[in-house]
Amino acid sequence: MSLLPRDEKFFDLFCSVAAFNVEAARRLEELFQKDVVERTAVVDAIKRLEHQADQVTHEVVNRLDRSFITPLDREDIHTLASRLDDVMDVMDGTARRVQRFHAGEAPRGALLMAQVITRANVELQAGVTALQSRKNDTLLASCVEVKHLEEEGDTVYHEWTGKLFEGATDALHVMKWKEIYDTLEKALDRAEDAANVLESISIKHA
Repeated sequence: MSLLPRDEKFFDLFCSVAAFNVEAARRLEELFQKDVVERTAVVDAIKRLEHQADQVTHEVVNRLDRSFITPLDREDIHTLASRLDDVMDVMDGTARRVQRFHAGEAPRGALLMAQVITRANVELQAGVTALQSRKNDTLLASCVEVKHLEEEGDTVYHEWTGKLFEGATDALHVMKWKEIYDTLEKALDRAEDAANVLESISIKHA
């Protein structure tokens, strides 16, 4: 990678989006610990982060169109920007579902999954930072950890969706939280997708 033309702006933009994603994940944790009446402010905060990340993603795409020489393959830049954006979109969608469904007190499993999502986004941020500094070993280690966290999240998902149906008497409650759990799992899937792109870039330029 040291032989590639440097354009630090692309890397700076990736780091910005990754940082927004970490903050949104932490807000998602907060959401599941709030009383129902206190959730609107948290949902709005996540939406603002989603909007900020979206603006940066658009800047990546616009810069890509204007740049004659790029530090990575154009397709890789576009794909990484899109995958990081996907993670944010799913977290934002999860928060809006909690609000729209009037979901009531969150089961502990939702908070546990949100905590795993935060850890995955912290690792993605570390991976993007390592991409900028050309630290391939660090980058690959972060990618591996994201995959482990996706598996950990799957375990939590299966355990706690199972608990939803144990002696359930409120079908609407089950339906609401099953869909919320599904979107939480999807956020981890999207984080793994982003890690796979980072890993591919690292291997390509090792």
